[in-house]
Amino acid sequence: MPTFDSNKNIKIMGLSGLGIFHTIIGVIAIFAAITSFIRFGKIELSHSTGKLYFYTTVITALTALGLSKHGGFNAGHVFSVFIFIIVLIAFWLNHKKTGHNKFRYLENFLLSFSFFLSLIPTVNETFTRVPIGHPLAAGPTAPVIGKTLGLLLVFFIAGSVYQFYKQRKLIQVK
Repeated sequence: MPTFDSNKNIKIMGLSGLGIFHTIIGVIAIFAAITSFIRFGKIELSHSTGKLYFYTTVITALTALGLSKHGGFNAGHVFSVFIFIIVLIAFWLNHKKTGHNKFRYLENFLLSFSFFLSLIPTVNETFTRVPIGHPLAAGPTAPVIGKTLGLLLVFFIAGSVYQFYKQRKLIQVK
């Protein structure tokens, strides 16, 4: 149920208007990345799903800088800046290093790493808010968050190895 803060701004689940926008764009980025992973085995910047991931991740990282549950610059902001830099480097590698197949390893890794890093605050925020009234976790140090992030780390490592292997096969063919 929506509530209002002291400035008459609407809040849903404790999220401001910027927080709601940030969340919607972030969810789009996650679905774009997953779609690209399923279709191509990686986030493919030359395809619409990869482009959607890139642009929505940039917007999500930048809007995160305007959010703070505890006031001031915090670890979430550091994640946002780091993710922003990572996706920009991957974008640069994709566009400026065309034809340099060895740069694809780094590009693939950086995009996957940005996705993994994006999931850290996503899991924390989701688990401490959902279900409404009885969230899965009381705070960021809850065991369920740690276990979930550990599982995501295993998926990230396995996915990175798979992408490395697949990219190596592509380079050997050319």
